[in-house]
Amino acid sequence: MNTLETDVAIVGAGTAGMTAYRAVKSAGRRAILIEGGPYGTMCARVGCMPSKLLIAAADAAHAVQHSAPFGVRIDGKVGIDGRQVMDRLKRERDRFVGFVLEKINAMPAEDKLRGHAHFLSDTQLQVGDNLRVRAASTVVATGSAPFVPSMYKSLGDRLVVNDDVFSWDDLPRRVLVVGTGPIGLELGQALARLGVQVHVLGRSGGLGGITDPVVRASALGAFQAEFDLRLNTEVLEAVRKGDEVHVRFASKEGEETTACYDYVLMAAGRRPELEGLQLGNTSAKLDDKGMPRLDVATLQVEGTPIFLAGDVNGVTPLQHEAANDGRLAGANAARFPDVQPRKPRAPLSIVFTDPQIAHAGVFFRDLPKGAVIGKVDFENQGRSRIKLRNRGKLRVYAQADSGRFLGAEMVGPAAEHIGHLLAWAVQAELTVGQMLEMPFYHPVIEEGVRTALRDAARQV
Repeated sequence: MNTLETDVAIVGAGTAGMTAYRAVKSAGRRAILIEGGPYGTMCARVGCMPSKLLIAAADAAHAVQHSAPFGVRIDGKVGIDGRQVMDRLKRERDRFVGFVLEKINAMPAEDKLRGHAHFLSDTQLQVGDNLRVRAASTVVATGSAPFVPSMYKSLGDRLVVNDDVFSWDDLPRRVLVVGTGPIGLELGQALARLGVQVHVLGRSGGLGGITDPVVRASALGAFQAEFDLRLNTEVLEAVRKGDEVHVRFASKEGEETTACYDYVLMAAGRRPELEGLQLGNTSAKLDDKGMPRLDVATLQVEGTPIFLAGDVNGVTPLQHEAANDGRLAGANAARFPDVQPRKPRAPLSIVFTDPQIAHAGVFFRDLPKGAVIGKVDFENQGRSRIKLRNRGKLRVYAQADSGRFLGAEMVGPAAEHIGHLLAWAVQAELTVGQMLEMPFYHPVIEEGVRTALRDAARQV
């Protein structure tokens, strides 16, 4: 049995792991990056980038099909070539993965290990059958995996997760999407716009992570006007018959529906990928789901020299947060035991539907007592009407006494850009009065932000 010595071992070569590796090397410490699966990061291979490529194709199809209100008419039928859509997606996806592989290939060979790792103790890892790694500290960055309820596992290759969608050579005819979180909404709407018959089902009333009931109602109306979306609906049975899946589902009122699909796309959330790490061999205290106690400010597993970075810690499963986690976990692992807490950043999340969904700062559900709410409806907002993107609502939140801006939730046009502006305002601890002193050009969608802020300011 061979043994390697290092200052920091990093398990997982995704966004968090690669960022942790760079942080350790920048601190002048030795690092070994261990990966048992394919290189390329989840974001580039099966996450952010291929999903946005599918959405871009869907948006192009939608724009062509809905140009008539502008007086722009398309003669004849608009054709969608599913094979060409998927071919471009995979070519561009592979290009993004190639950029990541270039960075991996540039790392010294002695800093990389291939193989699945598990813990033997707080400071020892087994990699494969014949190698052990002894490290003063370890960063675990193994990511997350899609959650698949047991009732669907008999469907075989007729059951897919988002990873599988991006390996299709052509678009199917009928897809059932189970889950109304960001992944389910993004892929469901994109497939519908590309001509796939889609049903999107949510077991609860949740929608894209929205907690503000006014914003959620606006989003629900916008999406249901475009594709078949049902909340509070439970799948009762899913049976494979040949290359079809026969599904029976019911609303909370008891109304049952039976339909046939080519695929069931499971988008009911993801879970930290801890299986196989054998954390039970360490001094970590685990809950009944196998999750260790974690200090979210330092990412240290309590009482151990182990740090969790990225999706595996279950805190905020977003790509930019994985990079932030990697920097923090890598730096803390390098200077262990002198760990330091992170500097707080304003929360920011975006869902790339149309209209888009964004959240910055404090969620509605977490507002302090007495907070004031300003609002704008994009239906009659000038620039939004000009572009025929006038759907959705923005609600901004502020403290009643000081006027300090707390956060916002929105569904509407340009939410990916507005969300950034509002997150920056939260982090800068601005008041709504100070935000209103900022420049607003005319006519822009951001004037809707000013309307909402003025509404809040009148209540302060």
